[in-house]
Amino acid sequence: MGHFFHAVGVFFHHLAAVHWQFLGLAIACHIVKLLFRSVAWCNIVRAAYPTDRLKYRTALGAYVAGVGVNSIVPARGGDVVKMYLVKHRLQDATYVTLAPTLIVETLFDFFTAGALIAWALATGVLPTHQLYSRIPAVDWKFFLRHERATTIALAILLAVAVVGFVWARRRYAEFRAHVRQGFAILGNRRRFMVAVIVPQAISWFLRIASLFFFLRAFGVTANLHNALLAQVVDSLATLFPATPGGAGTKQGLTEFLFRGRGVSHTLLLAFSVGMNIALVVVNLLMGLIAMALTARTLSFKRLRSRARAEEQAV
Repeated sequence: MGHFFHAVGVFFHHLAAVHWQFLGLAIACHIVKLLFRSVAWCNIVRAAYPTDRLKYRTALGAYVAGVGVNSIVPARGGDVVKMYLVKHRLQDATYVTLAPTLIVETLFDFFTAGALIAWALATGVLPTHQLYSRIPAVDWKFFLRHERATTIALAILLAVAVVGFVWARRRYAEFRAHVRQGFAILGNRRRFMVAVIVPQAISWFLRIASLFFFLRAFGVTANLHNALLAQVVDSLATLFPATPGGAGTKQGLTEFLFRGRGVSHTLLLAFSVGMNIALVVVNLLMGLIAMALTARTLSFKRLRSRARAEEQAV
């Protein structure tokens, strides 16, 4: 995070050099991208609950609110908000069914982001050995040095596993039916392609276009190659959501992937943190508006607490 705050200072130093017209185009592409992504998720939920048709504006409000929460809360906390808002608009909805719809919504992202990372590895932009060297290893000696605490922790985990197994065995059929319901759209390949893959493919085009305009806005060489590199940074940061909006992580990855491309250190920092701030502000404002319209509250924390309380009760 210290690297991020340093980058913020660099960004404000370069603020006068920002091309605002391109920044506006980048933000516009980002907003339209969210519209298409919410279309895909709405269709997935509709397939899971065909008799209780979900309105698009409800799915859009829930999706945008979740994106707003994810921009300031690590570990995908906004997904809970998405499910909570939709559950209260569908009579028979359950969290066990809504959770798989979010998995289906990320399937295309997983393969597309994976293909981009594979491209970065194959072209040498992301050297494999350097990537592996940055993955933290587990220090098993810690557990050996704290045998008593380790034994207690293992005993607790074993007890939880036994209780969970007994509960799942009793309610396995019901649980399995609810989970399968969330994956219902995968049973209709044509509907999945038209209603999910097509809008998500458009959203990915808009995502790359947004990155292209962000590059131009901050004076970094704007071309397809650099836009794809910026997307690889975003994909890698998403794999390790340790900070809100990937703050700090994205700045380090941007410098690493753009090395040797003739872009100065300060310009890369200004681009990375400037894009990060712009997206967080836009996502947060849109999320607050969506929550005010759909949940009648502006408190992300209160909404997440309600959702988690209901989930635990279920």
